[in-house]
Amino acid sequence: MQIGIKNNIALWFSIKFVVLFLAFYYFNILYFGLTSPGNNYSTFLDQHLNYIDWLRSGLLSISCALLNLMGFTAIVGENQLLVTGHTIIELIYTCLGLGVMSFFAAFVIAYPKKLKPKLLFLFSGLFCIQLLNIIRLMLLALYWNRSKSRIIDHHIIFDVIIYILIIIALYKWVNNKATNPDAAN
Repeated sequence: MQIGIKNNIALWFSIKFVVLFLAFYYFNILYFGLTSPGNNYSTFLDQHLNYIDWLRSGLLSISCALLNLMGFTAIVGENQLLVTGHTIIELIYTCLGLGVMSFFAAFVIAYPKKLKPKLLFLFSGLFCIQLLNIIRLMLLALYWNRSKSRIIDHHIIFDVIIYILIIIALYKWVNNKATNPDAAN
């Protein structure tokens, strides 16, 4: 009987995780489409509720401010970061980390734990993901060379690193005896 209950919990977690991930991931894509001039463009959403643009602007502004504090001369355009004497990077939709954040949020929300540990881990994890994204943007602005002959793109490198870190963090969180009494040793 006990094995059946645990399998049922695992099944429900899996279903909730997949449904939440797909909902978050495709909602972001839909919203990006609604706030980008074109077929189904919504002026209201673009001008008043464009969280994608707010995230882009925040990432660029924070990266620029940190680079300036470090002694570099950096400026921000609408979706670009330029460091004098280095390079210019363009922050496109795929650089925002929304897919990674969708995965992380879906896992944390779907996992059967109490609300307080979920919320604490969710917000601190999302913050850390974007902090790593800011570090990545700063490093790209200083050191990335846009060579067409590169085999591996910086998106792949970042995704591999971030998913490894997320898997480690999720493993530790799931097996934390303080917030999950049923955790394995």
